[in-house]
Amino acid sequence: MEKNILVTGCSSGLGLALSHHYLELGYKVFGISRKNPNINNENFIFQNCDLSNTSSIKNSLSSFIQNIGSFELVYLNAGMLGKIKGITQLELIDLKVTMELNVYANKELLDILSGITVKNIIAISSGAAVNGSKGWGPYSLSKAALNMLINLYSKEMSKTKLLCVAPGVIKTPMTDYIRNEVDDTVYTSAKILKEGEIQTTKDAAKRLNNLFERIEDFESGSFLDIRNI
Repeated sequence: MEKNILVTGCSSGLGLALSHHYLELGYKVFGISRKNPNINNENFIFQNCDLSNTSSIKNSLSSFIQNIGSFELVYLNAGMLGKIKGITQLELIDLKVTMELNVYANKELLDILSGITVKNIIAISSGAAVNGSKGWGPYSLSKAALNMLINLYSKEMSKTKLLCVAPGVIKTPMTDYIRNEVDDTVYTSAKILKEGEIQTTKDAAKRLNNLFERIEDFESGSFLDIRNI
């Protein structure tokens, strides 16, 4: 199998760091995101797609992915935080918007990927998937659903190792917003995030690759928190 890697949400944050990391390791990296990261490397191939527009994913990406034919590793990284509010203050549309990108977009991508040769898939989850913290409704619900989505696909994609991985707290615009803008006297989980360990995107990419190098140690369909392994 060629050393092909696919990264969604490649234009910033962890996705951009993963793209750079695997290019440095000599992989051919295929990136999908709404914005072009303008990576100047002959082994980086970019495909524009707004993954929040789930109805267009299969038309936009099926040929692109199928023509590549095989991947050693896929990172389903694209995602969004959603609103930080009490669950009683949220409208259904607030949940639906977050679910579209964090869950349904990945379902569409997994359907396409199930038709080609893919050795490993790592979906980026969060500790929020199992911690029901006040204010994190859309994010927690969507990441919990993502964990189950990966578990379900692992039962049908028997030749592919699928994992959901919480990468720990990473310095990104999303965590900067939480640490700087969210009132931690109301949403106490934000205080924990502010005072706990925070990684650079580069360090987080390295830690995920270290996990990838041990991927045979883990059962397909599992949820893992990288801080606990």
